[in-house]
Amino acid sequence: MTMHLSRIVVSAAALLSCAGAFAVDAAAAKALATKSACLACHAVDKKLVGPAYKEVAAKHKGQADAVAVVAARIKSGGSGLYGAVPMPPQPALKDDELKLLAEWVLAGAPDK
Repeated sequence: MTMHLSRIVVSAAALLSCAGAFAVDAAAAKALATKSACLACHAVDKKLVGPAYKEVAAKHKGQADAVAVVAARIKSGGSGLYGAVPMPPQPALKDDELKLLAEWVLAGAPDK
């Protein structure tokens, strides 16, 4: 019974984490990405200077702390995960903006 209950809890947590990703305000996130110049280097489904958002989402799929990891990466910038070209940091973004961008990217950067 304990093993069964554990599976239910884990499944519920996974569903809740997915639900948050799909509840992203896509219009606000895309506007923020545009304002922050993210779209100069990233596209939804193809590599430009940096990886496609769908590639980032796939890399972090199933990772419990994906939103925090991606948000921290946006804030600090860096290189090495997807190639040698560095991503500039976005230290001026607020925590809620970083979270919004991270959730949007992890959802595959939906338009709606």
